[in-house]
Amino acid sequence: MPDGGCHCGAVRYQISGQALHHALCHCVDCRGNAGAPVVGWIAFADGDVTIHGATTTYASSEHGRREFCPQCGTGLFYRNAQVLPGIIDIQSATLDNIADMSPGAQIQMAERLPWFADIDRLPKFDRYPSMGGE
Repeated sequence: MPDGGCHCGAVRYQISGQALHHALCHCVDCRGNAGAPVVGWIAFADGDVTIHGATTTYASSEHGRREFCPQCGTGLFYRNAQVLPGIIDIQSATLDNIADMSPGAQIQMAERLPWFADIDRLPKFDRYPSMGGE
């Protein structure tokens, strides 16, 4: 079963069940919270996730609750008892083996940044490119 955690290791989690879905979210709320153009979320039944370490909770909307590591700031979990009862969404990039779990959908496409449609046209580098002088 997949495990994961925050960047500094203060919060770890284990998952005992199967993923309900894995999607890339383009919404403004996720972008603002994560500081990224898109956020991966993988959902599990709340009872299938065991969390070790303390998280801090931020009420990002009337019913939405985002949990993050108070030490390093890594965003970890999203819960919304009204919209997603009994479900915990985990920021999928925090899984130890995320490469093994491809997303199955993109959601909130109505809020996607317009330039994201052409993202594959950008130059690609295996590592950070030289800024000249080297």
